[in-house]
This record gives sequence, structure tokens and C-alpha cells, in this order.
Amino acid sequence: MRGPRKGNLPGRRGRTVVVTGASGGVGRAAARAFAARGDRVALLARGREGLAGAADEVQRAGGEALVVTVDMADAKAVDDAAQQVADAFGHIDVWVNNAFAGIFAPFTEISPDEFRRVTEVTYLGYVFGTRAALRHMLPRDRGTVVQVGSALAYRGIPLQSSYCGAKHAIQGFNESLRCELLHRGSRVRTTMVQLPALNTPQFDWVLNRLPGRARPVAPVYQPEVAARAIVHAAGHGRRREYWVGGSTVATLIANAVAPGVLDRYLAHSGFEAQRDEGEPVGPGNLWTPADGPHGRDFGAHGRFDQEAVGGGPQEWASRNRGRMGAGGAVVALAALATAGLRRRRRQTP
Repeated sequence: MRGPRKGNLPGRRGRTVVVTGASGGVGRAAARAFAARGDRVALLARGREGLAGAADEVQRAGGEALVVTVDMADAKAVDDAAQQVADAFGHIDVWVNNAFAGIFAPFTEISPDEFRRVTEVTYLGYVFGTRAALRHMLPRDRGTVVQVGSALAYRGIPLQSSYCGAKHAIQGFNESLRCELLHRGSRVRTTMVQLPALNTPQFDWVLNRLPGRARPVAPVYQPEVAARAIVHAAGHGRRREYWVGGSTVATLIANAVAPGVLDRYLAHSGFEAQRDEGEPVGPGNLWTPADGPHGRDFGAHGRFDQEAVGGGPQEWASRNRGRMGAGGAVVALAALATAGLRRRRRQTP
């Protein structure tokens, strides 16, 4: 652990935010976004180089950084990390579960130990993180847990069986927990953010057994799109979940309406859609971090900057669903009133 490092906004007191998987990708972008608000950000991950880079970015953005090296599959280590954050910053306001592991391979080419490791990091890491957060939030009766999900929490795709299984499990776990918190009348909130394909370094650091480099299924969004949604969800935790990106909306609706058709479509197109030219890079980070002592800082972005988009109308619509609902109600009432006037005019002699 490294002590808190102050940013450039003296006197500004924000929230205390914990971000797991903060060394790269979505976690890295989210940490920067929280820091830009003046929040104190605890950065949790396994690697050293990425955490050091994330701490510097948090400081430059105006936040205060605390680096805690931890494997999210270790329940005791996660509890200890949460206590370190509370000791350093006094309490925990927001906990963002984001750390994950993954494998690009057909299910039959994944060993039991490998599948277990993905499940322990990606699913149980969220469980352990949530438990650690609640130990500090429930006594204060305040706080928000943000579960970073995916369209794959609802719709499994080929070549990512371990990751899809873990995301489905997170979805079910979070729904159960949310019901329990509502039952007890707690002011602690849990919400989930379902993300689209993103331009992150994961496609060059996860274990890959494909005949080529792994890639996200198009369309691809920049990690800052996810970061904005996560920050918004952290401040609006009463809402059950957020769908980010038009592709996420389309996928979840199609899966709800015609899942069998989607099975066949993905069987036909899902393999090639996740393959890219070139040879796989390195042995993957399943067992050891890619940014460890002999690694490097990967940052937030992957190699798809040229095709990735930075936002769109759906992003605004997701954050402003209430306004859209109110606007839709006004339009509906106006339509009903107009129809009533027309009927009365027709009936008037």
C-alpha cells in the first residue's frame, strides 16, 4: 500500500471511492473520472506499473490517490484492503467492482483450473468486494456499490464461456442483494452498469488461444464512455441498472425477444467477429499481472482508437431516462387530449 497522494485541488472534499481493477482499461478511466470531481480514489489491482500510472493520473486530475495491491480472488486480502482505505480516508462512499479475468478460447480448450481462476477473480471478486464494502457502509447506512457488468451478463457469446458465466452470476447475485437491501429499508444502494465492447488493453493481456489476436465485437466504444456511466451510476444508485451503448440496448432487446435466433446468428458470426490479424501477445495475465515487475503500464486504451467511438445519443438517454419518461408522458397526454377534442368535434352537430 502507498499512502494518500494529494491532487491539485486543496480544500475540496469529495467522496471516498474504491475502484477495483484500477490499473488499466475501464477501471483506469473511471478512476480519472472520479478524480476530476475531486474524489479520493483508492486504486485496487494486482499490478504495480499500472497502479503507479493510475495514481499519477488521479493526482493530475485533481483527486487524491491511495494505491493498494490486492488479488480480488483473496477474500481476506480484499477485507484488509477495504480496512486500509477506511483507515486512510475515514470511510467508503462508493465501491466500484470492475476487476476481472478472461480467456479467449473454446470451452473444451479451457482447463478446470483456468475456468476456476476466471470465476474466482471475476465473480467471487465482486462478491468479496461487495461484502467488504458493506461492512463499512451498512453501519453508516449510506454508500453505493457499482457492479460493472456487460451486455454479456444477459447474452453469452462463443469463445468467452468463463467470462460470460461469471457476468451472468454477478447479475443474479446483485439482484438478490438488491432485494435484501430494499427489504431492510437500507439507504445503501447497489446498481449495475451493463457495458458494450470497449477499446481497452484486455484484448492483449488476457489468455488467448484463438488463431490470431483477440478483438472486441464491433461497434467499439472508448473506455471514457464506460467511465462516465460508472460515475453517474455512483451518484444515482437508486436505479437498478444502466445500459451503455446502442449495441448493448440492441443486444439485450434481441436476446429478450428472440434468443434462439441470436444463438444461431452468433454461432455463424461470433467466432470471426472476435478474431484479429497478428499473433497473440504474451502468455496472458490469468495467473500473474501483465504490468508486474517485468511488465509495463498499459493505460486505459487498447489498440482500437481508430474505430472506437466516444459516445452517442444513447449515452445521454440512459442517464436521463426520467426526463425522457416525463417527456413521453407529456406527449402521450397531449395526444390523448387532441384525440378527445377531435371526438367531441365530430360529435358536435
